[in-house]
Amino acid sequence: MDTIESPAQETRTNRRGRRSRQDILDAAARVMSVRGYAGTSMSALAKETGLPKSAFYHHFESKAGLLSAVMEQGAQAFFEAMREAHRNPPQGGTPHERLRWYLRRTGDVMENGEEFLRLLLVLVMSREAAEAPEALDTVTTVRDKGRAYMAHMIRSSFADTAGPETADRIATVLAPFGMAGYDGAFVALQSDGDRPVSDWMDQLADSLVALGETIAAAR
Repeated sequence: MDTIESPAQETRTNRRGRRSRQDILDAAARVMSVRGYAGTSMSALAKETGLPKSAFYHHFESKAGLLSAVMEQGAQAFFEAMREAHRNPPQGGTPHERLRWYLRRTGDVMENGEEFLRLLLVLVMSREAAEAPEALDTVTTVRDKGRAYMAHMIRSSFADTAGPETADRIATVLAPFGMAGYDGAFVALQSDGDRPVSDWMDQLADSLVALGETIAAAR
């Protein structure tokens, strides 16, 4: 005869299920950010979490499905942090002051999202996740949103002094360069941890403003 759970027992079971799923996602983010997708085995994740392999396949159909969920969760947390960091931007000020404000806070988001960004760059630079198309779609979405955020920061910094049309032109031209600088700053942070990320963000702001002013003067 089948045992019927009481509502309280069912609630506890659901909570354990959600907790084990989150434990798996957290462990996968940690391990994959260091070993990469191909180098992360289910055995390694089971050891990391203390959960049986059956728990992984209960929550995720495959390792590719797990990677997709890791990337989706990481992207959501990253952009929520970006929106929170950029609340109440300063009014007035020079493009240099405004862009430094934006990029310093973006640097803080970088430091707090190291695992996600590390895994993101691994996936960008390799083909090892080709079997997980949903994860690669997330990578593309994150890169597109990242460029849009960079363009927004640059546009907002120049709008008051250069005017909306010129600010939009500057942002369109410089957003890809700004993204490359942000990527480079993250790599530098991983290899030269003694230097604060604010230094890299200030230098990136200096470069973008100098280039933006050149574009504005040319128009």
